Amino acid sequence: MIPHPAYTVDPWTLRETELDLDMLAQSESLFALSNGHIGWRGNLDEGEPNGLPGSYLNGFHELHPMPYAEAGYGNPESGQTVVNVTNGKIIRLLVDDEPFDLRYGVLHSHERVLDLRAGVLRRSCEWTSPAGRTVRVTSTRLVSFSQRAVAAIAYEVEPIDGAARIVVQSELVAAEQMPSQSADPRVAAALDRTLQPEAGYATGTRLALAHSTLRSGLRMAVTADHMVDGPEGTTTFAEFSENVSRLLVTSVVQPGGRLRLEKFVAYGWSAERSLPALRDQVEAAMAGARSTGWNELLRQQREYLDDFWERADVEVEGDAEIQQAVRFALFHVLQAGARAEQRALGAKGLTGSGYDGHSFWDTETVVLPVLAATLPEAVSHALRWRHSTLGAARERARLLGLEGAAFPWRTINGEEGSGYWPAGTAAFHINADIADAVVRYTASSGDPDFEREVGVELLVETARLWRSLGHHDSAGAFHIDGVTGPDEYSAVADDNVYTNLMAQANLRAAADAVERHPEQAHVLGVDAEETAAWRDAAAAIALPYNHDLAVHEQSADFTGHQTWDFDHTDPEQYPLLLHFPYFDLYRKQVIKQADLVLAMYLRSEAFDQGQKARNFAYYEPLTVRDSSLSAYCQAVMAAEVGHLELAYDYLGEAALMDLDDLENNTSDGLHIASLAGTWTALVAGLGGMRLRGDRLAFAPSLPQRLSRLAFRLQFRGRRLQVEITPSGATYTLADGQPLELYHCGEPVTVSTDKAVSCDLHTLPHLPDPSQPKGRQPLKRRLGPLP
Repeated sequence: MIPHPAYTVDPWTLRETELDLDMLAQSESLFALSNGHIGWRGNLDEGEPNGLPGSYLNGFHELHPMPYAEAGYGNPESGQTVVNVTNGKIIRLLVDDEPFDLRYGVLHSHERVLDLRAGVLRRSCEWTSPAGRTVRVTSTRLVSFSQRAVAAIAYEVEPIDGAARIVVQSELVAAEQMPSQSADPRVAAALDRTLQPEAGYATGTRLALAHSTLRSGLRMAVTADHMVDGPEGTTTFAEFSENVSRLLVTSVVQPGGRLRLEKFVAYGWSAERSLPALRDQVEAAMAGARSTGWNELLRQQREYLDDFWERADVEVEGDAEIQQAVRFALFHVLQAGARAEQRALGAKGLTGSGYDGHSFWDTETVVLPVLAATLPEAVSHALRWRHSTLGAARERARLLGLEGAAFPWRTINGEEGSGYWPAGTAAFHINADIADAVVRYTASSGDPDFEREVGVELLVETARLWRSLGHHDSAGAFHIDGVTGPDEYSAVADDNVYTNLMAQANLRAAADAVERHPEQAHVLGVDAEETAAWRDAAAAIALPYNHDLAVHEQSADFTGHQTWDFDHTDPEQYPLLLHFPYFDLYRKQVIKQADLVLAMYLRSEAFDQGQKARNFAYYEPLTVRDSSLSAYCQAVMAAEVGHLELAYDYLGEAALMDLDDLENNTSDGLHIASLAGTWTALVAGLGGMRLRGDRLAFAPSLPQRLSRLAFRLQFRGRRLQVEITPSGATYTLADGQPLELYHCGEPVTVSTDKAVSCDLHTLPHLPDPSQPKGRQPLKRRLGPLP
């Protein structure tokens, strides 16, 4: 997207200076607004043309049958799909009876700006109708961070070349026509007649609709109200049908005059509440929004974001694209989690329907660490949502013949939504990923209640899963067989090193937690014998290693498999999963996304530096990055082992995954984990940040092109700023008690009255590793300096 001439590079905005209808679906994802509860894609105000209509409520979904060619024990019987709920964005315009439709007439100018500091999407255009009347149309749209249930739009029309009869139709529209379903498995399932009408009205300037789902039994309600400011003689009229509630505003506007509409929209949904109760809920939210008013909503939005950027901003000097990209990334990660409040964080956030709106392991592994450093309360909510689904996870474990809890590979409501068990059920590492998020949040937040109320039970139930899933062999080694690690091109393997190392940490963390919280241990029925079994399994975990190659195996015997024929794989045949059978992928050395490399990042202490360098060099030529989850951790490990310019290249790929539409599916929604990975590639990659127990450690370095990197983060109630230049790194504490951290392995203490400066990390000089033919990251170091 950024290379397209319509898009400019700016540190605080994403600006589109002309409208390209061929890129409409991608821009709708980029310009999406959300607060974690409501999601509005960046569709044009008038609704058409569009790429993918999208209005979402976090957790609101429909069930659909999952047919199988052959029955299989343990297969989920139904799947879950995010629902395109009632659209409150639509404001249609007629100018002298001509519909405002950018496919007709003459479009003189069109600009959209996503303002990352104000938290709004602005639009302005000048258009001449087929009948020859020219108008200027401007709008500003927000989804409120301060009022969770509320979104709002300010819309203005100004005639340019003569008086015009203006009709504005502000609508609530349910059951919109959706595009046909793609053959790509990453695209959402298309469901017909999802929303069933229950109630609605249109009276005065107020509109309302209520609907329920047929299978999942969920109910939603939406209401809208308006403030109208126009010339004398402006009239309003409201009308209602079961799927449309509409306000019509009619006026004759002279040149120099304007018609202005402020639209407030309130959403709510529930699985339990009655229709009257839900209606009352959204009416109350609407009353709050009307009382607040448009200008105050804008002020509150800016105030919220001023506070966020004060705590979370990342500054990059020397690469304007990366500067824009990291702020864009942080803004969308914030939008995904800010007001989710014990709902799942989907892989696309609320920016599109890709992956059916499901949440995967990348939430805990990639997204939550960013939120832990920038918006810790969102992490607590996300993990409390996981805790609320423990019942379903325990039931799933029982179905599989296991103890503890087996969390789903993909889900909205806590039940397994994957019908392909080699990549779904067998990917047990999701359980250790959740445990890892619990440990990291507890260590980084200092939250005194979280571990006792939520963390212990999550750790215990996931530890029980590992102890029942694995086994000790005759020599005492503990094996976990028949699992799928992060690399989905290597399924149902024995002793996947990532899975085993994460399970090892899970087992140890559970044993430590129950010792700290004996009352919770007693309630959960944990005794000394069980914790001893956890520690024994952790101590004896199997980690396959090829002594001839001096590298760790991704899983047992992986290095003995035939290497994929990269030389005879055409560029058009990527991603491989769409062009080759999984059977062929599973038996070859080819990696979809970094697996062992990710293990070296998350379990860094389990490898020495020589092992990290050799492992990275071995797996780099096998990794095709058919997943957006790969580049960020390859950037982190490339930086650590000494390939700093390669790390910079991978940073660029993670940062521009959606802005450049690198996987050609941004139209389906943004890749929230890749966006989060932009922050990780900068902070953990170039900044070298790691969590060592309850302390932060840094080993910073800079690629040649960057002259400065600075980032802010929260840690245990403190606000820390790290600034890196070629001459050194400076650590500054903005507030809080003195903080002891590590710089390049050496302890330093920073306080509010004493910043600390240190020399940069000295990297070894290693030969550059190769990548599969045609799968090298684009080389940012060869680009022009700003």
